[in-house]
Amino acid sequence: MGVRSSLGAQTVVGAKTAAEELLTIIMKKVFIIHGFEGHPNGGWRPWLMGELEKQDIYACALSMPTPDDPICSEWTKEISSHIEKNADDEIYLVGHSLGAPAILRYLESERVKPIIGAVLVSGPSEKTNNKKIDGFLKGGFNFEKIKSTCKQFSIIHGNDDQIVPLDNAKFLSNNLNGELVIVQNGGHLNGSAGWYKLPQCLEVLKIMMK
Repeated sequence: MGVRSSLGAQTVVGAKTAAEELLTIIMKKVFIIHGFEGHPNGGWRPWLMGELEKQDIYACALSMPTPDDPICSEWTKEISSHIEKNADDEIYLVGHSLGAPAILRYLESERVKPIIGAVLVSGPSEKTNNKKIDGFLKGGFNFEKIKSTCKQFSIIHGNDDQIVPLDNAKFLSNNLNGELVIVQNGGHLNGSAGWYKLPQCLEVLKIMMK
């Protein structure tokens, strides 16, 4: 399940045979993963889907299972199920808060299918005071495996985030060789902090898709 916008497609001509010319449709698709206690229509997610729709890019904000009591394996399975159904397309993942480590856990999992890019917004990289999300963060990350399954990373973070300190973003940027975009007075870059648009996210996606 999820909230989705309309589709966009690019036509690529495959190898010719004596009998036919094979035609493959490759679409750019963006899947957006919300955070702890979140939902698909929160914050800037509807705005981002609308902006991508204007560019004929498919976007879907996923409804993650039990967001108030999340289980890491269930979240990675949910991400996997959508990517497996669209394995022939160009896949981009955007995660906010807990959605960011959920993406990283998917990228280091056995079921992973390589993707083009990932945008991690206000994501934690180490344990927090919230014991309900420990399963997403304990044991560190296999960054070499993660980098082998995703070509590009961008990390976006508020300079004054009181929920996930900026050092988490710097750690992810260093270990993923990803661009770090620091948003002044951004807080946790969620609806509660007044963020119903996030142009920085749209901009890094555009760059990844070039």
